[in-house]
Amino acid sequence: MRFPLRGAVVAAAIAVLGGTQAVAQATVEPTPTPTTAQPDGAQRADRHAVDVQLLSITDFHGYIRPHTDAANGTIKDAQGNSIVVGGAPYISTHLENLRQGKRNTVTFTTGDSFSGWPPEVARLADEPTIEFLNKIGVEFSAVGNHELDISLEFLRDHMGKGRCFGARGVDSCFPDSDGRRFRGATFDFSAANVTSKGSTRPVLKPYVIKYFEGVPVGFINLTTTTTVEGSTSFQPSLDNLPLVETADKYVAELKRRGVEAIVANVHEGGTAGDVYDRCNANPTGPVIDFARQASAEIDAIVTGHWHAPFNCSIPDPEGNPRPVVEAAFHGKLINELNLKIDRRTREVIREATVSTNHPVTRDVTPDPAMAKLVDHWVAAEKLISARQVGTITGDLTRTRDADGESTLGNLIADVERADSADADLAMVAVAPVKGSNSLRGDLRFAKGADPADSEGAVLFGEAWNAWGYANPVVTVSVKGSQIEQALEQQWQTQPNGTVRFAPLAVSGNVRFSYDAGKSVGDRIAPENVLIDGKPLDPGATYRLAALAYTLLGADGYTAFAGYTDAVRGSRDYEAFRAYLAKGPQSPPALDRAVALTAP
Repeated sequence: MRFPLRGAVVAAAIAVLGGTQAVAQATVEPTPTPTTAQPDGAQRADRHAVDVQLLSITDFHGYIRPHTDAANGTIKDAQGNSIVVGGAPYISTHLENLRQGKRNTVTFTTGDSFSGWPPEVARLADEPTIEFLNKIGVEFSAVGNHELDISLEFLRDHMGKGRCFGARGVDSCFPDSDGRRFRGATFDFSAANVTSKGSTRPVLKPYVIKYFEGVPVGFINLTTTTTVEGSTSFQPSLDNLPLVETADKYVAELKRRGVEAIVANVHEGGTAGDVYDRCNANPTGPVIDFARQASAEIDAIVTGHWHAPFNCSIPDPEGNPRPVVEAAFHGKLINELNLKIDRRTREVIREATVSTNHPVTRDVTPDPAMAKLVDHWVAAEKLISARQVGTITGDLTRTRDADGESTLGNLIADVERADSADADLAMVAVAPVKGSNSLRGDLRFAKGADPADSEGAVLFGEAWNAWGYANPVVTVSVKGSQIEQALEQQWQTQPNGTVRFAPLAVSGNVRFSYDAGKSVGDRIAPENVLIDGKPLDPGATYRLAALAYTLLGADGYTAFAGYTDAVRGSRDYEAFRAYLAKGPQSPPALDRAVALTAP
């Protein structure tokens, strides 16, 4: 797709793009002087331009293995046909093909490269993804929300510098596909709008400058302002600065440094239809708002976060179209932006910009080195998942009794409290009002299918599959009245008049009774809620441990809104393994919730 001359009168806000290989002239009406009537621009582009190719992927989430399911391994074309796409061996080949004949090229990502869900990556500290990104020549990455799923220190020290934690080869620093120890990323992580709490100074590099034949191009890297309060990236010690103001600040700084060609690499999303190389007539979302407001000195905007495929032209604040692109997710697409930069002025010649979203098809020869990489990490995951992490004396299951209790739910409430330094109690949504359930599988005493298993043994993979979705355990201050309200919210009146029971598990130092004969919203009495044997005081402050997902209301329990003094603990996976490592765990008694009367 080609973008009209800067300074043209633009009436149409959006240009609808053509197919994958086509280079379409963006439609602008009215246009007093057609772009074809300005030969000087084309001649200037040919004689004095530096050609620069930008190649990017976004929201990769560690999908090194080619997936075969429709959700992760296909994308729709303009006719609605499914194209099989993705996988590290094919991404590598497509990148090499796209780079052919290009003197000046740079490859980068727009965040959420790791902290994903494929077991061969997630269970190996995301090191396989770093090896892959290093090998395909990534030169920098915006920080997405999932880059902060563990901590800023983990991102900087482990992912960035290769610093080990725990036992080498067991917890981190696994041998890579070439037999070398993990050394971290060979590229920079960058975020202009992530700061320490109360500060305006970014904790990482705000931008990256690359030089092509002596001409600089600046890349301002930004992340969604929901990062520090996201359910997995919850980081109460950090702040997010606003996108537009931060981008404009660093535009000014780059220009003071003599940089005129500027790209915003923004981990924030939008939607613009479902055809991967087009843009519908009404694109929406926070990054579209950003595109309409951010400095006109920004020449292109590369986006991510919403897992959307689009290739748009959005007028900047001066009315000049500029590319705004998102390359889907999981390595389905590669975006290619080709810029022409005037060697003398260092400005991007906007009318010569071409943007294309390329599907990562599997009709090319897969890179054998990447096929080896995938096979290596898949095999490594099988070994790590077979490692024993604890023992149990009986089944831990999600099966609930009449009061909503289950042995797994009660144990997990104890896990959460144990992970906290000062929690008075813990709560777990065992049948959420909405959203996904963190209790994902049962732990059986009997020997499982893995040859490494035995009676009572809990393997790494079994623990991983039983509880969690990479959420941190967070301890917050709440009023006793909020705890009472949360317990009341276990019963939800449905639109058809029926009542849905959505029980909460509580830690072992809590006992409560409820009167199911009373109306919804009036079934819990504070004197019938005992914490360490003492009745709940509605006016007192308690320290509550729960998953961030629950505290933020994503489970549907709104009672905890307004919590204070949040302290992040371990991720669910690590908290569970640490608890199992303390010694044999027995199924807890189901005696923490009692009905005073039958419903």
